[in-house]
Amino acid sequence: MFSVVPGVSGWSLLVCLSSSERSCVRRMSLSHLQHHQRVNVLPEVREAFSDAGGGLCSFYTRPQLKESELPMRPHSCGLTNEKLQVGTDSPPPARAPPPALVAMVNIYVLVTSVKPLTSFLHDISVVKTNQEPRGRVTKLRKLLLQQLGPVTSHEALQQVKKVIGDVLTVAVSTNQKQEALSRCVLCYQLLTFTLLLSGSVTPVVVQVDPDLTLWSLSDPFDRQITRDLILEDTLHFLLPSMPLWSGRRGRKDGSCRATGSVCLSDIDFLLLLQFQRLMKTSSPFLPLHPGASSSSSSSSSPRSISDLLVGIACFYERRRSGITTNETERAPAGTGGGPCVDPHLRQIYTAPPLTLTPPFSPWVKQYHAEVTFDTVTVRIRPEPASPACRVHLDEQGGPRMANYPVGLGNSRISILVTDGAGPEPVVMATYTVHVFRESRPSLPMFGDHMMCGFVQDCGLQVRPGTPCGLQPSRVQTPPRTPPQACSSGHAPGQWVVPCLSCSDNRTCDWRAVAWQPEGCFYPVVGRLRLQDCLRDRKVLFIGDSTNRGMMYFLLERVNASLEAWGRAHDTRVYRGLNGGRTQVGFSYYPQFWLDRKSRPTFRQALLQLLHRSRPLANSNQTVLVVGGVQWLNTDHLRTVSEVLGSESLGDVLVVVKSLGMGFHLPVDGVRSLSLTEVQDLYRENYQIVNAAKHHGYEVIDTFSITMGRHQEFLQGRCACHFHEVEKVGSAGPSHGTRSTSNRTAPHSARPALHSQSSVLDTEQEAGPKSSSYHVRGPVNEVYSEILLSRLCPTNRG
Repeated sequence: MFSVVPGVSGWSLLVCLSSSERSCVRRMSLSHLQHHQRVNVLPEVREAFSDAGGGLCSFYTRPQLKESELPMRPHSCGLTNEKLQVGTDSPPPARAPPPALVAMVNIYVLVTSVKPLTSFLHDISVVKTNQEPRGRVTKLRKLLLQQLGPVTSHEALQQVKKVIGDVLTVAVSTNQKQEALSRCVLCYQLLTFTLLLSGSVTPVVVQVDPDLTLWSLSDPFDRQITRDLILEDTLHFLLPSMPLWSGRRGRKDGSCRATGSVCLSDIDFLLLLQFQRLMKTSSPFLPLHPGASSSSSSSSSPRSISDLLVGIACFYERRRSGITTNETERAPAGTGGGPCVDPHLRQIYTAPPLTLTPPFSPWVKQYHAEVTFDTVTVRIRPEPASPACRVHLDEQGGPRMANYPVGLGNSRISILVTDGAGPEPVVMATYTVHVFRESRPSLPMFGDHMMCGFVQDCGLQVRPGTPCGLQPSRVQTPPRTPPQACSSGHAPGQWVVPCLSCSDNRTCDWRAVAWQPEGCFYPVVGRLRLQDCLRDRKVLFIGDSTNRGMMYFLLERVNASLEAWGRAHDTRVYRGLNGGRTQVGFSYYPQFWLDRKSRPTFRQALLQLLHRSRPLANSNQTVLVVGGVQWLNTDHLRTVSEVLGSESLGDVLVVVKSLGMGFHLPVDGVRSLSLTEVQDLYRENYQIVNAAKHHGYEVIDTFSITMGRHQEFLQGRCACHFHEVEKVGSAGPSHGTRSTSNRTAPHSARPALHSQSSVLDTEQEAGPKSSSYHVRGPVNEVYSEILLSRLCPTNRG
């Protein structure tokens, strides 16, 4: 990766990626680099810490070095030590003192020059201890202060610097090839030193990686965020706002620059300028070598560039020490970094990575992204630009990081940047990410095809003994006798779809997918017949949002429009339907957001709905639709029977909406079901269907219908909503959702319920064209049409 600086000829920065570093260095001639050009590779450093075999560091093979001279394990290089483990002893006996801290600490070192050696260490480290086996990111000074106290921690930090500095000095000074290598003036190298801290102030180096590694962090976001942060800090630290070489030309006569009593070449002078600039730059990098404790000439005047570097290091370290002391004295305790004065995000991290439009910028607040049909969850973690600011998802008390289910169509994720310095958190900025999930890819049918059927998806086998995925449909030719209308709402069935091959779902026309019951069909009720059927009837719904979706579908179908809607979480009664001749009521149950002691029981919610809807006829002129996603059980059905009996309503028509798919994804903030628990739901659903039949109730088996299309949920945390109410214009519903004929299925041998939308027959098309809202959702549409067919059977009246 190249970077170009305006006003400077040629490139200024070359970043060799780790995967192509060898070829990058081979193609680049260090001897021909100009003084303003930087490369993120120092060959002397990489060679010194390369693996000479069995993890032995190359510089240890040199005869002038003895193993005992360094606090370092000789076999500390290469891949053999990548999975270092922190030793854990057996549990201590009762009343024994707590075991001493044993920690493995990753420290990130930046080498900016080899001859003379100049290096810095980043204040961020990754630590694993015998008490915390999972790696975590922390500041090195904070870690030592917490574990050792203020006095000993300062000594320990100096020891860490001394150990790493000594290892670096010996490693590069014993490099026999160093003289032959051309000097790259502004090249640099990031390394990872792994130190073992165990009861002694002096640490031991157990691994050196000539790259930036974060193997101790198990969380992918933590690894990515920490890597980005260190790399960004490195570039901000190294790259000057003005070129160091501006206005300086090389001396062709070989003369030197006089600095005090030291004669410096242009290269040495440039290194000196760079080191001075780095030392006075406010940065997370701490000076490592040379430091205030580094040795220099005994003479009062400097004799070499190394003496000048030591002098500069001493000056700025004394200056920095004074500033740090004063700032510490002025900082009030417990401020947590002070107020959020920069309420921006540094980055938005996602898994899988989202391509944001426009590309992320801290000053842009609205983004759009698209994902494929197979992407059902997105993990997101925003990072604030300032540590004083806090980030929450969706609401002020929301999490910092979360897994989101991505429903078909549009989903929205809100990111709140808040200031928590005051008594109450204040929202300072809001970012929004709109995620559009594509529908299942569809291949239009123009030639020969075959009908394929499926009951369940192979990615979630709810019924282990039943085939999963597409199978050749048993219905391939027209039946000898016309099929009969289904006599119940829970007739066994399957989804059918035309494909070129049942072994490849990419060859299917998923726009024509339909629900096909076995041996029968569900007739679609036209609008005029539906209005006539529901005249002088009252339809009462009790359940959650999935039941509410069926209710809104009925409202739109009977009125040919949906003028108003809301996410009702209480009891509502709609009286102005069908010219004032039909009444619909809804009661939300269970009200899970209330305290358990304050929640109405199912009996109380049902009685309230009945009382608010009176007068009620004790006949099928009154319809009660009961059900939800996964709260319903056989006890609720007994309660329905008891309440209706006590209210003299034992002859009303009861329709039970059975369980449905949902809560099957690993989503934060809601319960998540395992595969075994989903399989248990299938068995429980079977019991509910049988209990409803025992009571003489109608049943809509929504679990069997949603089981095969569990990935086609719409927006919502539970992944259980198969409907969505959207606002549409005067031209009619959007997305072309009311266009597919259900009675004249072009591919199926039997009449089937097409899941793209309900049928618009000639009677419906004569109705109003405009609609304020539209209930979309192909799966919800199928079981809602089954409900209408059971409310208005062909043999009724």
